[in-house]
Amino acid sequence: MKKVIFLLFLFVLNFSSAQNSGLKIVEKPINYSPERIRLSLEYLKDHHGLIQKTPTIVPKMIVLHYTAGGTVESNFKYFNNTHLESARNTLKKQSTLNVSSQYIIDRDGTVYQLMEPNQFARHTIGLNYCAIGVENIGSKSQPLTDKQVEANAQLVRYLTQKYKIEYLIGHSEYGVFRNSKLWKESDPKYFTGKEDPGKDFMNKVRQKVSDLKLKDKP
Repeated sequence: MKKVIFLLFLFVLNFSSAQNSGLKIVEKPINYSPERIRLSLEYLKDHHGLIQKTPTIVPKMIVLHYTAGGTVESNFKYFNNTHLESARNTLKKQSTLNVSSQYIIDRDGTVYQLMEPNQFARHTIGLNYCAIGVENIGSKSQPLTDKQVEANAQLVRYLTQKYKIEYLIGHSEYGVFRNSKLWKESDPKYFTGKEDPGKDFMNKVRQKVSDLKLKDKP
């Protein structure tokens, strides 16, 4: 009973904190099944050299992405699968654990939380163990919206207040961390080029949170 009350207290505290920041977060949890937990712990060990009892992270960084198409619902269904689809051979050779993110933001600026921000998600090679992933519905041919800019900025501000966030980067920028102390990837050949979410989008978000003085390089 005490545990239930404590968890309820944490939920109310987190909800209140988000509301105070002007941010509304819709809970839409993906299935973090025992198999997903097992694969996440395996990934943490094999790729990041971390042996843990629970698939959690200590967030130091926020990585912004775009989904390259689809809707919130279609991307939710995709992330909700525990195992990667067969077509993603390069990633599947490294682990069968499906990709996912902690948040996804719709084109109207609605923020959905898919898992707790300190739960492990596979979204950025070499940095998953310390990075919160934020997906945005959009693509190169479907540029992200001003409402998404505002929502991302609010979410970054909220997460920076909640955790000791030091870095804010776009997915396309993660390569600059390869030779830094933050980079943890056991396979030096495991790296893929990215272009999301776009320089213009990152510039706009950074302008809105410039007072936080978040870094984009190690």
